[in-house]
Amino acid sequence: MSDSSWIAVDAMGGDKGLAVMLAGVARARHRFPDMRFYLVGDEQAIADGLNAHPNLSAHAEIVHAPDVVGSSDKPSQAIRRAKTTSMGMAIDLVKQGRAGAAVSSGNTGALMAMAKLALRTMKGIDRPALAAMLPTLGDNDVVMLDLGANTDCDARNLVQFAVMGAAYARTTLDLANPRVALLNIGSEDQKGTDEVRDAAQALKDATHLPMAFTGFVEGDRLARGDVDVIVCDGFSGNIALKTAEGTARFVADLLKRAFRSSVRSKIGFLISRPATELLRDHLDPNNHNGAVFLGLNGLVVKSHGGANELGVATAIGNAAKMVKNDLTRRIIDDLRNFEAAPAASASAADAA
Repeated sequence: MSDSSWIAVDAMGGDKGLAVMLAGVARARHRFPDMRFYLVGDEQAIADGLNAHPNLSAHAEIVHAPDVVGSSDKPSQAIRRAKTTSMGMAIDLVKQGRAGAAVSSGNTGALMAMAKLALRTMKGIDRPALAAMLPTLGDNDVVMLDLGANTDCDARNLVQFAVMGAAYARTTLDLANPRVALLNIGSEDQKGTDEVRDAAQALKDATHLPMAFTGFVEGDRLARGDVDVIVCDGFSGNIALKTAEGTARFVADLLKRAFRSSVRSKIGFLISRPATELLRDHLDPNNHNGAVFLGLNGLVVKSHGGANELGVATAIGNAAKMVKNDLTRRIIDDLRNFEAAPAASASAADAA
């Protein structure tokens, strides 16, 4: 049983350094005043950095880690040094039950490998998945998984991802019955691979779960807000995510170029500035930061390496919500209910 009042933060991970990580933790503490933090990394550097955040010191404990996982380190190299690195020691605090979640902005491959090895996959899950939230035109973000942990998935994997994604959406988006869809090349029932169609049939039959399966969704509908959870294999999900991120940057850069093209355009920018700032904030990845490895016996959140103070705080905030709402238990309960339903139906049929 983990301590839900503590979050372990890999203070040395991230491209922007320790100062940004500590500023993000301090910002998250204001939003979640009941949370406490293990700051894992170089003890002296963290202690010096806390001088800029006196209100955080009373809510944090420094855990010294003599080593750091580098951005170019291979997962196998990182695993061998797990007991001495800030990333590995943050995950170990979750394994020990001293923290409810670990947050790191470090090397994604190393974090995934360490988390799987230390925490293991929960019973009923064949493969963990990487889930994140993307902005939409709807009332809330959309949860998407898998985003790269599993390149090949069968129907059973996709169904498990759907169950986990729905539990995640209920926890972080406060949705009682999240709308779940499978990413496909068309919306018709006959479209897609056998794995996708078989998963769709299984999810249609799972009417007893707290989710609403809506069928298939195509790539051009990812950001429309029509669904709350989008499920796919990691290969397709990672491509879709990178394409969406690249398109957002393309639109932003195109607008900048257009507004700088003439004096009239610059005047137009000043007039439309409130709208462009709203667009910028909505597309800012720091407002949607924090991917989580679902399906492990513990919570590990991956913050974007280039996240700023707001982004780090967003990732920690997502971790805090998952811990407070006991996401791991919700997933276990939903999986148990999903597996129990066919057995109950078979028993009823035999009795008849």
